[in-house]
Amino acid sequence: MDVTVEVAGEETHDLTVDDDATYADLLAPLELSPHAVSVLVDDKTVPTNQPVEADHVRVVRLIKGG
Repeated sequence: MDVTVEVAGEETHDLTVDDDATYADLLAPLELSPHAVSVLVDDKTVPTNQPVEADHVRVVRLIKGG
């Protein structure tokens, strides 16, 4: 399956993943932690352990501070 991963404010990546890949599997080659980002499909957050069902996702880095 071919998936376009747009990292907000950064680059867009075209990845090829197995048909049973999860959204977390899209993050690994980009060296992003599922704990440090939110994955969005059609502007809605999806769990990273869910199987990939979209051909375009947007990844937003979470900001921590105090």
